[in-house]
Amino acid sequence: MSSILVTDDLPYCPGCTHHHVTRQTAKALEKLGVSPQDVVLVTDIGCHGIADAVFATHTVHGLHGRSTALAAGIAMALPQGKKVVVFIGDGGATIGLQHILEAARMNVPLTVVVHNNYLYGMTGGQPSGLTPPDFRTVIAPEGTHLPHHNLCELVHEAGAAFAARVVGLGDFSPTLAQAFATDGFSLVEVLEMCTSYTPKLNPEFRLRRTAEAAGYALGTWPGPSRPAFRLAFGQTSASLSKTLKTVVRREKVPLPGRFGLLLAGSAGEGVQSAADSLARAGVAGGLHATKKGSYPVTVGVGFSAAEVLLSPEPIHYHGIGQPDAVVVTSQDGWHWVKPRLASLSSGTVWVDASLPPPETKARVEVRDFRKPFGAINAARCALATVMRETGVLPEPLIQLFDPAHRRS
Repeated sequence: MSSILVTDDLPYCPGCTHHHVTRQTAKALEKLGVSPQDVVLVTDIGCHGIADAVFATHTVHGLHGRSTALAAGIAMALPQGKKVVVFIGDGGATIGLQHILEAARMNVPLTVVVHNNYLYGMTGGQPSGLTPPDFRTVIAPEGTHLPHHNLCELVHEAGAAFAARVVGLGDFSPTLAQAFATDGFSLVEVLEMCTSYTPKLNPEFRLRRTAEAAGYALGTWPGPSRPAFRLAFGQTSASLSKTLKTVVRREKVPLPGRFGLLLAGSAGEGVQSAADSLARAGVAGGLHATKKGSYPVTVGVGFSAAEVLLSPEPIHYHGIGQPDAVVVTSQDGWHWVKPRLASLSSGTVWVDASLPPPETKARVEVRDFRKPFGAINAARCALATVMRETGVLPEPLIQLFDPAHRRS
C-alpha cells in the first residue's frame, strides 16, 4: 500500500488514465520522502476531483476551475517543506486560466497537475480550450477547427519556475518529482484519454500520435530562478504595529475569548474602512482579527455591512452566528440587519438615535453616532464608543480610529 494513498481501489472509469496520474503522483511524492501530512491536495469539479477520498494527505475541494486560486492562498501561507498540489482537468484549466497564469506570474510555490483528456469528461464530452482542432466531441463532431491553448508555453512566458508536458503512459513520476521539488510555481500537463467519450468519436485515437498531430510538444521548460511568493505574517504584523505608531505595550490585549461585531450602515459612509481600522487596531494589540464586508452589487448605493472578529487565539472560522455586538448607524443598515436582530438571543445592539428601536431579545443601547462628526464618521464614532463601553480594546488602540481623537 502506498503511504500517500489510502487504497489501491481508485474510483475512475475502467481504462481511464486518471488511475495512472494518481498513482504516479503518489510515487513521485514518495520518491521525495514527503510525509502525507506535509501535502495539501486541492481539487475541483471534474472526474479528477473524486480522488480526494483516496489520498492520505490534506485535501480541499473547490468550485470548477478555482482549485489553483484556492491552492495559491494555501501555499502562500505555508512554510517551506510543505507541498501544495493542484489536480485540475483541461476544462477546469480553461475556466481558471487566469488563476493559473497569475499564480505562475507571482511564482506561488505550488504544482498544478493538469489532466488533459481533451474534453469535459464529467459534463458530457464537450470541447475545452485545450481540445485539438481536429479532435471530435459530442457537440463538435467534425472538430472545433480552433487552435488550442499551449498551456505550458503560456505559464512559461508568465514566469513559471518549471513547466512540463508528458503523455500519461509509462513512468513519468521523475517529471512530477522534479515539479514537486521546485520552490516556486510548476505545472505538469498530462495528456490523457477519456474512455467514455473519446473512442466513440475518435476510434483512431492514439495518445502519442494525437499529441504529435496537434503540435503538443513533449518536454520540460525550466523558468528563471527567482524567489517563491510567500506571505511573512510575523513581519506583516510587526510592520503594521510600527505603521500605526501604537503606544500599547507589547503584551497581548487581555481579551478572554472571541468577540464578534456586526456593523451595519450606508454605502459611502466609511463602514468598510471603519471595520478595517478596528481589525488593524486589534492586530496592533496582539490579537488575531478577521473582517468580512457585505454590500449590494451597486457598491455605492444602499447598505454596507461588515463583520469583525477579534480573538486571542488563531481564528479558523470567521463566521459569526450570534454576534456579541451589533452596531447600526443608518436607515439602510437598519433595514438590512432588521431580520437578524429579530433572531438574536444575546449580545448588545447599539443603534443611532435617529433610528426606531429594534425588536430583539438582545440588550439595546441608543447613542448619537451621526451628529457629532457627520455621516462619514458615524461608523468610526460608533466603533470607538462600543470598544470603550465593552472594554475590548484599551484607549490607545481606540484612538487609532476614533474621529474625536483624530480631530483633537
